[in-house]
Amino acid sequence: MSGETRDEKPGMSDLASIGAAVAKLDEKAVLRLAREALAEGARSTEVIRAVEDGMRVVGERYERQDIYLSGLIMAGEIFRGVMEIVPPPSSEDALIDKRHGRVLLGTVAGDIHDIGKNLAEQAFRIFGFTVEDLGVNVPPEDFFEAAGRFQPDIVGLSGLLTVAFTSMRDTTALFRERAHQLEKTPILVIGGGTIDEHIAAYVAADLWTVDAMEGVRLCQRTLESRKENR
Repeated sequence: MSGETRDEKPGMSDLASIGAAVAKLDEKAVLRLAREALAEGARSTEVIRAVEDGMRVVGERYERQDIYLSGLIMAGEIFRGVMEIVPPPSSEDALIDKRHGRVLLGTVAGDIHDIGKNLAEQAFRIFGFTVEDLGVNVPPEDFFEAAGRFQPDIVGLSGLLTVAFTSMRDTTALFRERAHQLEKTPILVIGGGTIDEHIAAYVAADLWTVDAMEGVRLCQRTLESRKENR
């Protein structure tokens, strides 16, 4: 009928197409579909969630060794590209970053290696976490100040050099000493190719990992356990 108007808001199938394109690592299609969905009235959070759905498939493919490290890195680049084109979420949509958790990451003081940290950032984002990356050579005080502002569920300390282990220990000690100043006590995780159980004990970390994807799974299980025990 000529008097009818079509609802321009995209349906679930349209948003699912974004996730499917992410899963295929088709960056051009993802950005095109995201722009179209936004133009048709989709919320920023709906587009982001669709991308997250696709990224979880990418993560599962990586765990099955269907794709390699380059695919994981590509997924991270696709996510960044989408985040550049979506407008900031409205206040009622802002709860998106609380669905899975918040992660504060950085390479500790005395170390500038960032490959492992960057992989961890992408892995956390793939599984829906909101991440703030402090960069490299981050002093303990900067981690703690950022935690007070960002209120993370997880603080990830990355490092490769021997000097980083002392920085990690100093950082975890600062968090333990000033825990009462934070609204919630974050899980303290250390990561890096040279980390083992002995270093984790020396640092007094809650968790440790040498693999970004397994580290995310470990954090997910720990967060779920915390929720169940409250």
